[in-house]
Amino acid sequence: MRKRVGTLCISMTLLLCTAGCGSNPDAAPERTIRFSWWGGESRHQATAEAVRAFEAQHPDIRVQTEYGAWNGWEEAAAAALYAGTEPDVMQINQNWLRDYKSDGSGFLDLNAYSSIIDLSQYDPAVLEMCTEDGALRCIPISETGRVFFWNETTFAAAGIPVPDSFASLCKAGSIFQETLGDSYYPLALGWYDRMLFTVYLLQCRYGRDWVTDGALQYSEAEIASALETVDMLEKTHVIPPLKQITGGGADSFDKDENWITGRYAGIYEWDSSAGKFIDSLEEGQTLAVGAYFSDIGQYHGGFSKIAQSFAISKHTADPEACAELISYLVSNEEAVRLLGTERGIPLNQKAYDICDTAGLLGDISAEASRRMHDWVGFRIDPDFERAALKGTGGVYEDVFTGLSYGDYSVSQAAERLYTGIQAALAGEQP
Repeated sequence: MRKRVGTLCISMTLLLCTAGCGSNPDAAPERTIRFSWWGGESRHQATAEAVRAFEAQHPDIRVQTEYGAWNGWEEAAAAALYAGTEPDVMQINQNWLRDYKSDGSGFLDLNAYSSIIDLSQYDPAVLEMCTEDGALRCIPISETGRVFFWNETTFAAAGIPVPDSFASLCKAGSIFQETLGDSYYPLALGWYDRMLFTVYLLQCRYGRDWVTDGALQYSEAEIASALETVDMLEKTHVIPPLKQITGGGADSFDKDENWITGRYAGIYEWDSSAGKFIDSLEEGQTLAVGAYFSDIGQYHGGFSKIAQSFAISKHTADPEACAELISYLVSNEEAVRLLGTERGIPLNQKAYDICDTAGLLGDISAEASRRMHDWVGFRIDPDFERAALKGTGGVYEDVFTGLSYGDYSVSQAAERLYTGIQAALAGEQP
């Protein structure tokens, strides 16, 4: 497998669920499987509770759960997949289907377990996005895209409404600085957020897919124009420098005191992640879903993707038990109610109907999902999230960290981003 395996920089929390482990000699032999996922605390709690409910209904199956934050997660998963020690059931990203399919690693064809997992509950076009080399390698959970979220309380303290245009966002930087102080910013963007924002800007301006048939559709000069905008936002106090964000010590904004206390008043995040950002805010603060900006260009920029999927390792000793767990999580009424929209609006039709009937589609995650689907007109390129580009130390981090720290000029950053993406698309080391 041609895959750079980074240093393992994550400590997975291990929870051993013991339901169904009694001493009854007549009980069925215990079957143990491992299940891993990443996310925020609200997702962890809901998923762990759903796993306990699964064990109660399947007393012969024991599920060991492994979970943590996204930061460093893919590097750890890559190492496990390379070594053949990965969990039996894994929450994965769509790009993993291509990145981890050689040298004996990879995921089972779930078409073989359609008697357990009801595939008729999915749009065939969505299942096609999870198909690689004719095999269904994962079960899609939800579709997601980036949306603006604004802390209404902080904007009210600054004396202005939340931004409804790019022009109003640009003006907010100086207003925040003058009325609230240097530590307050209207929007916070990490290095990967900046990459996604760059694509959003370009697609709004030019209306083209990011990549078509393996070829980048934007010139180096066009990329430079978007990076110049990102650089302007930092220099005009709209977004904090990456050095300041890194100095906060948090691996995601929901754990950053600047977000928790309202000093960072906006984020550009996946609609499916709304819950953890709401839960992390101090009491008394309110979060609103923002509008996309129509004054950037005439097109609807930004793209959607399969939010996460569930896959079964090729190395599992009990694929049927794994399929039972996945089926339970994506379609069992008890599990669906427990999980709600923690992973976004369900793509499984049965799960969607359960959530709709239970009134679970009226929260901010559902509002964000509707806004995203009403606007976004592009789908992610499967290579966009390749580890060589998105991973720790990859091209995206290098470009935006270098630009923010002053190691790259805008033109140098654009050249690095353009050539790095071209190399990755050609199967070369960026």
